[in-house]
Amino acid sequence: MDIKEYMQTVGRQARSASRCLATASTAEKNAALLHIAAAIRREKATLVSANQEDLAAARAAGLETAMLDRLTLSEKGVDGMAEGVEQVAKLPDPIGEMGEFKFMPSGIQVGKMRVPLGVIGIIYEARPNVTADAAALCLKSGNAAILRGGSEAIRSNRAIAALVQEGLRAAGLPAECVQVIDTTDRAAVGELITMREFVDVIVPRGGKGLIARLLAESRVPMIQHLDGNCHVYLDEDADPNKALKIVENAKTQRYGTCNTAESLLVDRSVATMLLPPIAHMLTGKGVEIRGCAETQAIVGNAVAASEEDYATEFLAPIISVKVVGGIDEAIDHINRYSSHHTEAIVTDNHPKAMRFLREVDSASVMVNASTRFADGFEYGLGAEIGISTDKIHARGPVGLEGLTSQKWIVFGDGHVRS
Repeated sequence: MDIKEYMQTVGRQARSASRCLATASTAEKNAALLHIAAAIRREKATLVSANQEDLAAARAAGLETAMLDRLTLSEKGVDGMAEGVEQVAKLPDPIGEMGEFKFMPSGIQVGKMRVPLGVIGIIYEARPNVTADAAALCLKSGNAAILRGGSEAIRSNRAIAALVQEGLRAAGLPAECVQVIDTTDRAAVGELITMREFVDVIVPRGGKGLIARLLAESRVPMIQHLDGNCHVYLDEDADPNKALKIVENAKTQRYGTCNTAESLLVDRSVATMLLPPIAHMLTGKGVEIRGCAETQAIVGNAVAASEEDYATEFLAPIISVKVVGGIDEAIDHINRYSSHHTEAIVTDNHPKAMRFLREVDSASVMVNASTRFADGFEYGLGAEIGISTDKIHARGPVGLEGLTSQKWIVFGDGHVRS
């Protein structure tokens, strides 16, 4: 395969399809989504079988546990994919929305209209559900999608892509509205991220290595996040039961997700009360505790945390713990070491909660809730295309609105500028 020629063909097809999709009606887009969801449910056994082949190859290749967790697609996961597509169909269509109108002194009326971005290239690792999620969101927001999944999920992605294109055709839309790159050659990524004539934005979902490469080589604008070093801070006014429940969920529900808590901060005045039961719970679930000297004095099995530990996304049963001297130190620590993804405070003190919300510089900031809620589905966006830690264009879970732009529109009645 000539990779450059292949990618140019994919790009041209995507650009052509994007023009058709941009003018598609809401009814046409929703019909395609419902056809896709029905096809996913119908072919559940086929999708799980393809995924099992991917998993067998991944285990043979020695992929780490966190990657295997992301790669796994169970029957429940297939149902979740279909539900996510159906939820996107139920969401309001943002395309064509007009608003913010005002009359100017000249007499013209100025406003804005929401429009698609055009062609979105999505580069992701492991998670095959991203294929369906990304396809659904791009389709509903009027964007053509070029999807490049990781080589470890190639069989799963091909199977899902076939069902997506079946749904598009059933609704009378071009199958090229969603294309999955049908090669594991890394050169395809190099072509995708430099095809400015065909691709309007790149959305990477993967590890630091992938993001670093794209930041260095991409000529196409990106919506990205580096990692998810998420924090939970237990304030001196934290309810002990809430604290235990939130830390347990934030850290141990799943280890391989970007919204899993990797760092725990505890106010010094309540550390001897809160840390022992939390440490007991974490240790019972096999979590290694890496803590400061004060943490080690309270938790007998804690090992010393390094400076690097406080800045690390472990994606594993490991957590860094630090005892801090109040909310000022907690906020300073988070803003220094965080990846600006998601942080939570546990407190019954409203003024402190509001300070935390205002002063913590992250895409999602929570009060008395697990960091695991930082998710497009949980935020009511339907499926998400990713979680952005950028500050320009989109921040946090990126749903339909994050995949659109706005253009200025002007109404006049023969007006000319004097």
